[in-house]
Amino acid sequence: MASDKNPADEAFLPAIDFSTFLLSLSTSALYQMGLVPNPETGEKASPDRTIARQTIDTLVMLRDKTRGNLEEEEDKLFESLLYELRMHFLKLGPGE
Repeated sequence: MASDKNPADEAFLPAIDFSTFLLSLSTSALYQMGLVPNPETGEKASPDRTIARQTIDTLVMLRDKTRGNLEEEEDKLFESLLYELRMHFLKLGPGE
């Protein structure tokens, strides 16, 4: 049985580590706020405050659950990403 995966596709994927995971969630939140384009279409989504807030809250939950178990650089990245995301979220203004 042939595999549906193309080995060449895997060569371009970044290494999977905690920092990459955090960056991925952060980028998703930025997309959900309409601040970065979809990498496949190049188009920005309309801001969805509810989904963006849920993604930010997910990051907060992960931070709380991993507190004391992260390397110093991971902890700094976490705090920096959360600060940036919260500031962008506030700039969206009040929800409808």
